[in-house]
Amino acid sequence: MKTVNRICELFGIQYPVIQAGMIWCSGWRLASAVSNAGGLGLIGAGSMYPHVFEEHLLKCKAATDKPFGVNIPLLYPQTDELIALVIKHGIRIVFTSAGNPGKYTAYLKEHGITVVHVVANQKFALKAAQTGVDAIVAEGFEAGGHNGIEENTTMTLIPLIRQTVSLPLIAAGGIATGRQMLAAFALGAEAVQVGSRFAASEESSAHPAFKQKIVEAGDGSTALMMKKVVPVRLLKNKFYEQVLQAEQQGAPADVLKEILGRGRAKKGMFEGDMDEGELEIGQVAALIDNILPAAQILSEMLREFEEARKEMIHSPF
Repeated sequence: MKTVNRICELFGIQYPVIQAGMIWCSGWRLASAVSNAGGLGLIGAGSMYPHVFEEHLLKCKAATDKPFGVNIPLLYPQTDELIALVIKHGIRIVFTSAGNPGKYTAYLKEHGITVVHVVANQKFALKAAQTGVDAIVAEGFEAGGHNGIEENTTMTLIPLIRQTVSLPLIAAGGIATGRQMLAAFALGAEAVQVGSRFAASEESSAHPAFKQKIVEAGDGSTALMMKKVVPVRLLKNKFYEQVLQAEQQGAPADVLKEILGRGRAKKGMFEGDMDEGELEIGQVAALIDNILPAAQILSEMLREFEEARKEMIHSPF
């Protein structure tokens, strides 16, 4: 595929495919594998204590000489420590999410860091642009994990954001194939961010039982839950049923927080408890039917993108 566009130039990568910084799935092995294959790998700091995060930074730097970045959710109390480590180790690309980018964007850019922020609606896209971010990820509610309360689909969100800001735009949410990538480009995106497909890769740090659960997922296997707390898309399991029952009974936010407790995502996604764990994954899990090396996932997406693009060129419509 023709690979020279604003996103590739911004990050210094070969292909406009970014691996999402997912909690419990996106360690240094996955990030370095995607970067070595020509995309942009991200270390997901959301599930890491600062000392663990630093270990992953060092191992990723040793495993690849290609650009890689980190994803830092801004809702955690150790954010300042994580950003200090980014600067200490000379990381050049930071994706921020789940919070106000205004607090850190200028500071990061003063240190020569490229900053990208994840949004789920027009309002926050505009605010992110005003803080000076270099690019925006527009994430539809099909995505796994923490989500937007508006429930904007990716197909609706991408053109909305495209008409709101002129910054380089990355599409996320429900993208695992080359055809979906082409659709995102047709809507105005210049790259795609892929989470669930890479969560089920060989290099993903997710527990093998969770990867297998992704492969087994079908149509309707996920749902957006916990809207009174923080909306999150989950695979349906025993924990999901407990949350569903509480929500149907009108449970307030504090009760839902008590059900969630601490460490639910780690219990499921990292430790392999498929009943009591919180299993965060996107709707596109229904299209994932195997566990492959990250490089193969990327190459298959690019091949399918090209095939679909050529089909469209020769379409009579």
